[in-house]
Amino acid sequence: MKRISLIVCLMLLLLFTGCATNYYNLPAEQVVERVKVLGVAPIIVDGDSDIRFPQKEELVTLLTNANRINERHLLRLLKNTDSFYAVTMTDADPRALFASLVQRRERRDDAAIQYNKYFWKADALQDYLKKNNLDALLLVVISGITRAEKIYGTAMLDSFETDYNYLSMTAQMVDDKGVVIWEYPNFRQRSLSYVPLLNLQYPDFEYAKANMSSMAPVRFKTIEGIKRALDRRRLDFLRRETGDVDIYLTQFEEIASLIKLDRTSKPLPPTAPAQQAPVREQPR
Repeated sequence: MKRISLIVCLMLLLLFTGCATNYYNLPAEQVVERVKVLGVAPIIVDGDSDIRFPQKEELVTLLTNANRINERHLLRLLKNTDSFYAVTMTDADPRALFASLVQRRERRDDAAIQYNKYFWKADALQDYLKKNNLDALLLVVISGITRAEKIYGTAMLDSFETDYNYLSMTAQMVDDKGVVIWEYPNFRQRSLSYVPLLNLQYPDFEYAKANMSSMAPVRFKTIEGIKRALDRRRLDFLRRETGDVDIYLTQFEEIASLIKLDRTSKPLPPTAPAQQAPVREQPR
């Protein structure tokens, strides 16, 4: 009986770890054939999205600067997946690039996950990819979204459920025809998960307690508090600060894990040598 149980456990282990999972919207072999050179656009901040922060322009500027510092870590993680012949970051102003490529934004609620989905201009994408000698482009967008959430106090004794304003990070890999090859949040996982980048609001439990009220007022965080959150470093196992910003790296690691193609060998180079797009690996 013990032997049979062991065999069953081994079979289940092989089933869940040995089988390749394709998180793409196309069969893996098609992705391998079509996407050899992947371009990564500078991370975009959608300032016209549902960002309700009082100092909105200051927040957008803060995010834009933080993106420039941290996006090189996304490039590193994508290269480490060995899923493409080349991965390069394109040199472009993110605001101007977004304005030239975006067609529209749509607030979505899919499988109980709320996020902003973007649609792109096929002609503009085709010109941009051709100009930079790319097979596909990864577009990462930070946008605002308001959603219902129950937030607990530090001691987990208090909670308040209402609508809170968040910053979320989404990503799409698109080809020159505007076809979405891959996207994040990703709905091809066995267990769906999607964590916002940052909550811009919090319930003031101390105020409610001091005034003996069951209604905790919802306040916006300060710009200084948000900056500290965007600067907070990840700690290693010895509790020492690393060079990686935790809030960004958490999102980047999730994106890279879902982009990784399960293959036994690195993809073949393009049939015709392509001149890669200008590389920008250091923050500006």
